[in-house]
Amino acid sequence: MSPEVLVALVTAVGVILAAVVTALPALRALQRTTAGAVAEQGAVTRDHLAELGRVLNVRIDDVRDDIGGVREDVSRVREWQAGHDAEHLLIGQPPRGDS
Repeated sequence: MSPEVLVALVTAVGVILAAVVTALPALRALQRTTAGAVAEQGAVTRDHLAELGRVLNVRIDDVRDDIGGVREDVSRVREWQAGHDAEHLLIGQPPRGDS
């Protein structure tokens, strides 16, 4: 190997090492900043998901209450319908429609 090639290789390795040594503090700072931001965003995401779960549970409870109310209304209508059909049977007129 000629001396010029050897000098060029040593110079190239020196430049690469200098770039790595210079960039390491910046890379470490970037890694710390990124890790902090990811942890922060993870906490915010968990908080938002917990709030979403709470809101959904409240909505599910509301729908259950609504379904219970509809069932009670249907039960009352059926009771009224049975009584109305009985009245028609007592007066001798058959009830119209499906019973």
